[in-house]
Amino acid sequence: MTTVEEATKIVLAETKDYGTESIYFENALGRVLVEGLKADRDFPPYNRVTMDGIAINFDAFKNGIRSFKIIATQAAGETTFEINDPSECIEIMTGAALPCTTNTVIRYEDLEIKDGIATVKTEAVSKGQSIHLKGIDKHKDDLVAAASQVITPALISIAASVGKRDLLVKQLPKVVIISSGDEVVDVDEMPNAFQIRRSNNYTIKAVLQQYCINADMIHIPDDSAITKQQIENCLQQYDVIILSGGVSEGKFDYIPKALEETGVKKLFHKVQQRPGKPFWFGKHGNGVLVFAFPGNPVSTFMCLRRYCCLWLEESLNVSKQKIYAVLDEDYVFTPVLQYFLQVKLSMNERGQLLAKPITGNGSGDFANLIDTDAFMELPLKRNSFTKGEVFPVWSFTPGGQW
Repeated sequence: MTTVEEATKIVLAETKDYGTESIYFENALGRVLVEGLKADRDFPPYNRVTMDGIAINFDAFKNGIRSFKIIATQAAGETTFEINDPSECIEIMTGAALPCTTNTVIRYEDLEIKDGIATVKTEAVSKGQSIHLKGIDKHKDDLVAAASQVITPALISIAASVGKRDLLVKQLPKVVIISSGDEVVDVDEMPNAFQIRRSNNYTIKAVLQQYCINADMIHIPDDSAITKQQIENCLQQYDVIILSGGVSEGKFDYIPKALEETGVKKLFHKVQQRPGKPFWFGKHGNGVLVFAFPGNPVSTFMCLRRYCCLWLEESLNVSKQKIYAVLDEDYVFTPVLQYFLQVKLSMNERGQLLAKPITGNGSGDFANLIDTDAFMELPLKRNSFTKGEVFPVWSFTPGGQW
């Protein structure tokens, strides 16, 4: 049986670059940036006022002048006005460009304005205050956003600020999700006493949507000929096939045989883990990858996050950091399998990430997932785990965030 470590190496050996595409920046949220973004001019592009008030030459204040004649009012975006005498000032608004003949801004709260005269009420005035100097953030042609990062709202803002209308991003693989089994019906159908509604395919689709992948979905009955035909069709249309169910050793588990008959090479079948022991992984000669997960909901979800999402992040060259947490309770697991414990994450007053075990009723207990945030990966060849020990956790959200 393949170990978790071996399975991970085999899956990650199949990472692939699917190329790039240029998309409109407003549609790029969540995609992976390929190119670095540079400032097209200084940030800020002028000496920018950061408080509503008056602009003066500080030498006048230094020489004892406390009352200034307002000769003009300047709003953001307007051409600058200039003073001709040290006792003059410009009434000025936040965001406006600072006049060249001034170098200090005094806010309204420190002024008394009457009959066009602004009198300073405080002695706490320093040269250059309330001014965001030109180029202090970035100079023209400086890098403002590095490549190989997920595009966030902040990066969208930067793209708009530097006039980058179209962004070069990583191309996403074309994915299809195949569910199987006569015992499952669609979400809008009423199951009989011995059926359940399909949910694994929607779970997989929702997880992939977090990576901006809009996967197609099909369902196949427990029929060997139909199973083979559908897999053959998908091998010609998609980059990745994800199957849920039908990979164990039951009489009606036709998928492993159909994969073999359609030319998909098995790279491993069965992993020394719980949940998800029957996990099957293979590759077709045309490069299509096949992730075939067990049908139990928790098994599907764990294998998807631990292997498929990890493969996807590596393929997209996303910068990420492995997350560790402190086990918050003693835990015992006796089978000789590597266990992925469902946990609820929290932060204590010392800034430690804690993982509280949330035990359910096995890999079919999908309702238990709603109360958890991650899987904690407990090491093989141990059955007793003590509160305070640190182990890796696999968050349910992309990039290991929680």
